[in-house]
Amino acid sequence: MATIRPSSDLRNKYNEISAFCHTYNEPVFVTKNGASDLVVLSNAEYERLVGKRDLSRLLDDGLSAMRRGDGRTAEDVFADLEQEFGLGAV
Repeated sequence: MATIRPSSDLRNKYNEISAFCHTYNEPVFVTKNGASDLVVLSNAEYERLVGKRDLSRLLDDGLSAMRRGDGRTAEDVFADLEQEFGLGAV
C-alpha cells in the first residue's frame, strides 16, 4: 500500500521518512495542500530503478536492431566475449 505523507513531514519527520525508505525500499508520496507533489526514494532504490530502465532501453534497442536485420549472430557475440575475456579453448 502506498505511503502518503504531507509535505510538513519532510521537515518535521525527515529521519522517520528516511528510515522507512531505506528499510522497505519503497517510495513515500508527499502531498502539498492535499495534492500529489513529490516522491521520495532512497538513493539505492533510485539507482536500482534507473538501472532497470537503462537495461530495458538497451534490450529494446537490441531487439529493434534484430528486427531491422542489424543484429549479430550468437556465435559472433560469444566469440568476441571469449576473446575479450580470455575464455577461449585452452
